[in-house]
Amino acid sequence: MITPETVQQVAALARIHLNGKELATFTGQLDTLLTYFQSLQKVNTDAVEPTSHVLPLKNVFRPDRLEVCLPQEAVVKMAPAHQGPFVRVRRVIEE
Repeated sequence: MITPETVQQVAALARIHLNGKELATFTGQLDTLLTYFQSLQKVNTDAVEPTSHVLPLKNVFRPDRLEVCLPQEAVVKMAPAHQGPFVRVRRVIEE
C-alpha cells in the first residue's frame, strides 16, 4: 500500500508541491494503480516471448546527405527576435 509519506517523498524529488487534498488524491490514485499492477503480475506469461516493443520496429531515418540550406540572413529575418547575426531565444536553463 502507498502511504502519503511515500507520495510526499516522490513529490519532493520531482520538486512538486502538493497540498493536503492533492496528497490524498494522488495517494489513492497511486495505490489503485499499484494494486492493478500487482494483479497483472498474476497473469501467466510463460508462453509469451519477451519483446522491447509491441510493434515491429524498423529504422525510419533517412541517410545523411548534403542539402542546400537557407542563408543565415534569411533565417535571421524569419526569427521573432535576433541579436546581430544570431537568433535570440528565451533562456530555458536556470542558473
